[in-house]
Amino acid sequence: MTRILIAEDEPRIASFIHKGLRANGFVTEIAPDAETAMHLTLNDSFDLLLLDLGLPDRDGLVLLEELRGQGVQLPIIILTARDDLHDKITGLEGGADDYVTKPFHFDELLARIRLRLVRQTTSVGQEICLEAGNLVLDLRTRQVRVDNCEVELPAREFLLLETFVRHKGQVMSREQLLNRVWGYDYDPGSNIVDVYVGYLRKKLGHKSIETVRGMGYRLRS
Repeated sequence: MTRILIAEDEPRIASFIHKGLRANGFVTEIAPDAETAMHLTLNDSFDLLLLDLGLPDRDGLVLLEELRGQGVQLPIIILTARDDLHDKITGLEGGADDYVTKPFHFDELLARIRLRLVRQTTSVGQEICLEAGNLVLDLRTRQVRVDNCEVELPAREFLLLETFVRHKGQVMSREQLLNRVWGYDYDPGSNIVDVYVGYLRKKLGHKSIETVRGMGYRLRS
């Protein structure tokens, strides 16, 4: 599960990025100002920060300096309308991993995000592949193999399976799965978890995910 924080005060742009990233299997949260972005970055777990420079309460370059000064190492991509060379140099020298100017093509932004995440994963020695029994997930290519046979999964199904594999042997409640895969703003009364577990069972085998009555679901190794 890859979580991205979007520090952007313009609702239209924030919503556009949020929906696009969610459609590609990422979990996102929006911070409308620098103070919220600072709090979430320091107190929650994110894999990447998209940082607008024109935040209402503090310049994004100042926030960048503060985050790096406190030892925050997650990749930060500046996403801003400022195309002045001085701002670009200041941002990159101040600790940003990339600098994207508005207007932008979403596919290019997505490619830059994936590139930074792969580099971050490689640099810190984190897992590129996850395994559970005869099941292998490649986090770079988003491929799934069962008994060396490739199984195609859409982004949301892949993210749900990744969550199960990262917590193999553990019972995951519907609420936990909703929060991790669909986000905190999803209707807790929805049966979307049950529907997607059904999708995975059809592709991986009906015994691949066990129902624990009254508690939730558990991946069988």
